[in-house]
Amino acid sequence: MNINELQNIIGESIEKNRYSNNDLVQLIELIGGYLNLKTIPNYCKSENISYNGAKKCRNVVKIFDVKFVIDNE
Repeated sequence: MNINELQNIIGESIEKNRYSNNDLVQLIELIGGYLNLKTIPNYCKSENISYNGAKKCRNVVKIFDVKFVIDNE
């Protein structure tokens, strides 16, 4: 299954109200856990590095207008 098929399946399920808001939050948390997704400040604290170091030298993505570091390697 590719990402487009997965998006379609999830999107259709959401439109049919198969999942509650709590279910969707749990899905986001599960995926965030696999990505080791952290806000830049939280990542800096856990890794003991500067904000600029994280911003310039890590995989930073913007989700919902918030910047996160992905560090799942």
